[in-house]
Amino acid sequence: MLAEVKYLDDFRPQSEVTESKVADLDNGYTRIADEILEYTMASGLSETELCIIMAVWRKTYGFNKKVDWISNEQLETMIRKHLTHCSTAKNLLINKKVLIQQGRKVGINTNLSEWETKNNGFCKTLAKPAKKTLAEPAIETKQKLLTTIDTITKENKDNNTPLTPQEVKGGELAKPTKRKSQRINYDEYLISYNEEVGDRLPHATVLNDKRKRLFKKIISKLATPNVDGWRSYVRAFVRMAKPWYFGDNPSGWTADIDHLLKEDTLTAVREGKPSLTGR
Repeated sequence: MLAEVKYLDDFRPQSEVTESKVADLDNGYTRIADEILEYTMASGLSETELCIIMAVWRKTYGFNKKVDWISNEQLETMIRKHLTHCSTAKNLLINKKVLIQQGRKVGINTNLSEWETKNNGFCKTLAKPAKKTLAEPAIETKQKLLTTIDTITKENKDNNTPLTPQEVKGGELAKPTKRKSQRINYDEYLISYNEEVGDRLPHATVLNDKRKRLFKKIISKLATPNVDGWRSYVRAFVRMAKPWYFGDNPSGWTADIDHLLKEDTLTAVREGKPSLTGR
């Protein structure tokens, strides 16, 4: 016998109440100089570094301070990233002179001309000259091509035989244009390494000339010669390497970024050699 239904509400799913979050200046605000915002927007910094900068704004300017001590644990809570990544990004910003350090305290370097970021804060200033500089050779090349095509058409209007590059007047079309090598963003490689090794290996914070040379060499030998290929290589090493490489040895030695920048290490990872997996 079917039970009698008295109240339909008993069978309806209970809806969850979601509290909406609305920003209001009455709840507080942080005053920041426009120049700092503009230089930050044009800096070309990584996502984690930008988050760290905003966290420092909040903890300093948000409390009318120039500098303050901000622990890595605080940064982890604020930007929702592991504290080791926060520490690495903060140190990189100090090295780039975006942040200043006074003992344990940090703050924003208001001397913007000292920032050593990817665009160094000058992309806005250089935009117009760069546009003009790039436009002039483009126009000149177009004019040369039109002149060459016009000459070829007039001289060979009755000849359907295609010309070889050597037959083009002046040989201008026979010269291949040398492409400039793409600039390497070493900071991205450093951050991706630190993210992949986590707390298992020492983090890298210094980018000296020797490491830049090694990076150029190792990147060219990766299966995918970019930051994604580098990240895959580091991840494979962490997965394959035995505890010996992580300090489980009599001397307490651990692998570091310099070890992974060696060609022999890349070869060992690629081939899964016993020297890597069974030291």
